[in-house]
Amino acid sequence: MPSKPTRDDTRERLIQIAMELFAFQGYAATGLAQIARKAKVLPGSLYYFFPTKEDLLHATLQRRHELLQPEVLDPAWDGVDDPIERVFALLAGYRRMLTLTDFQHGCPIGNLVIEVGNSHPDARRLLVRNFDNWLDAIERCFRDAAPRLPPDHDPRRLAVFVLVTMEGAVMVARAYRNFEAYDAAIIQLRDYLERLLADALAHPQPDKARNAKKRSRRA
Repeated sequence: MPSKPTRDDTRERLIQIAMELFAFQGYAATGLAQIARKAKVLPGSLYYFFPTKEDLLHATLQRRHELLQPEVLDPAWDGVDDPIERVFALLAGYRRMLTLTDFQHGCPIGNLVIEVGNSHPDARRLLVRNFDNWLDAIERCFRDAAPRLPPDHDPRRLAVFVLVTMEGAVMVARAYRNFEAYDAAIIQLRDYLERLLADALAHPQPDKARNAKKRSRRA
């Protein structure tokens, strides 16, 4: 016999359905009655967990923060060890998402910033927290690649550059319903990073140069 759904199960189902509908329809266009109906719960159950629609919005943003690693980063980075290539693997993941959803599903955080960023200040703070979480992950990639990059590079600024590239590329791809701009943006980002890598090779720091000579003599 299947076990009876618990309160936690019901709450989680409501959050998951709301996340899906907010992503595909937008926040304003999604009604609480629609969420309850799709989650197969009575409206009273929804209000028990989330007295207001904004309470539910906050819960979805908290859950997206928690799911970044297992649902976004881990699948994109599976089998990718090089930290620079991890950046591009993540961007390729967003491209696949656009393909699978026929350009209907953009960045859910970016979409909500546009829709509720001005009208819901508490939600805006949670949206910023989600962006910071994403930036932290990309910054770690550039910190891991630091020995191959110029010493004056700023990992956080590079991460911001990647975020802005991704958000703009996703938005334009959805508008045009093609990947011409998306692919062009990623090509330019890769060109920039490859120039940084080449510059670091061409102008090694003294400590790096000495270590390279020592390795050469030992060989």
